[in-house]
Amino acid sequence: MTQLDTTPKLGRKRDLTRDPEILEATLQILAETGYDGMTIDMVATRAKAGKATLYRRWASKSELVIDAVACMKSADIDFDALPDTGTLRGDLLAMVKPHTIEESARKLQVMAGLVSMLSRHPELADAVRDAVMGPRVRINRLFLQRAIDRGEIPADVDIELLSQVGGAMATHRTLLLRKPVDRAFMLSVIDDVILPACGIRRER
Repeated sequence: MTQLDTTPKLGRKRDLTRDPEILEATLQILAETGYDGMTIDMVATRAKAGKATLYRRWASKSELVIDAVACMKSADIDFDALPDTGTLRGDLLAMVKPHTIEESARKLQVMAGLVSMLSRHPELADAVRDAVMGPRVRINRLFLQRAIDRGEIPADVDIELLSQVGGAMATHRTLLLRKPVDRAFMLSVIDDVILPACGIRRER
């Protein structure tokens, strides 16, 4: 008899738009209590849904969490509507808006709640990282490439590294330092880390 594989699977075909209240409730509770503290009962109560309804759709808590994270990814930023100010600093600053900061903080809180789950299922780390950090990394990569194309920064700038710096610093600040990722912090990352690394010195 073969052993039953209970490891949660990625890539299951499901229409994630059918149960937005349940998935949103899952994300809220993950951010508040973490994966270990979260229960199906808590999600059902928050979403005003029957527990049996949840179990008919998701066989386990881990499967529900995976779909909730995938749903969070589906709300990515519209790349066609990104700002194009003509300078790297202008583009980066244009993304430092209250709702953008709030959404980034929310994603980091969810990521913090998933730490214990990822320690048991490291194969899920890529999916979580892509949902939480992926959109902003792709935006930063686009902004950096624009700056290279217009001759603002050198062509040999390490785009891949610099596109991840802001998110990595925000994650460290949230998970380890337990401090908020606010506008002042994001501006300091842009002006004191990313731009100098690109060879741009801000006039003071």
